[in-house]
Amino acid sequence: MNASVVDYNGLLQSNLNRVFGERDAEKRIAAIRDLYAPDAVIYEPDAIATGHDAIAQAVEALLTSLPPNFVFTAIGPAVGHHGLGRLRWRAGPPEGSVAVTGTDVVRIEDGRIQSLHVFLDPAGA
Repeated sequence: MNASVVDYNGLLQSNLNRVFGERDAEKRIAAIRDLYAPDAVIYEPDAIATGHDAIAQAVEALLTSLPPNFVFTAIGPAVGHHGLGRLRWRAGPPEGSVAVTGTDVVRIEDGRIQSLHVFLDPAGA
């Protein structure tokens, strides 16, 4: 794979906004199908989801558990090389204090996310 053709920032920012930031389930599954390989896997601290439908269900469960005004915001651009990329993010109410921060680490194959590892920062970090 030619690492120079991967738009790490575009792909990871799209994932943050179009998947984890999208409350409309139909738009979200369309984004998942666009951004993720069919057999992609998301690894969260307490869960694993494999495939488009399971990823959509995991994100739906997450968003349902959060207040409706909760938003995810990138902390700077994503970076990556040789098929691996990372994006730091924060989340909370748009005008409120940050509730959680973390980092998404992805493995990309053929321009799509093959795996996503979600790392949550310890409270107060």
